[in-house]
Amino acid sequence: MHVPDGFLDAPTSLATAGVAALGVGVALRGARRELSDAAAPLAGLVAVFVFAGQLLNFPVGAGTSGHLVGATLAAVLVGPFTATLCLTVVLLVQALAFADGGVSALGTNVTLMALVAVWAGYAVFRLARALLPRAVASVPVAAAIAAFVSVPVTALAFCGLYAVGGQAPIDLSTLV
Repeated sequence: MHVPDGFLDAPTSLATAGVAALGVGVALRGARRELSDAAAPLAGLVAVFVFAGQLLNFPVGAGTSGHLVGATLAAVLVGPFTATLCLTVVLLVQALAFADGGVSALGTNVTLMALVAVWAGYAVFRLARALLPRAVASVPVAAAIAAFVSVPVTALAFCGLYAVGGQAPIDLSTLV
């Protein structure tokens, strides 16, 4: 799921780095409202859980692999602003310590997984919660629906970025 270094051209990578920086800045302000003294440890646990979940890779075809993202789960548990920060920290550690995605693609990966996946998942979760019965049992159902939708939305966002600045010898229709 991580976009590797060199997969997108430099202008596209720089643009996504700008979007990522702006998104993280907004998340820093928004997380102040979401985080209380009691919720801060939960945010740390969410980041660790997402990090562990992303270590499990599985093949998805054409020589690539995918992994659990955890963006929607994080947004449901700690709120979308805090989830954005959790995913950003996870992606930063993965890029620096494990070369997952690489440093030049960090902005792209943050844009896709910490912004698109978190916010698309959270929006679908809120919509599903509004449509489902108002019961505690509806929360995991809404979260599952949201997580299921957030992954292809994020993948399509990547396809859009690839259409703009893709550098790999892969046809866009094959990628989609």
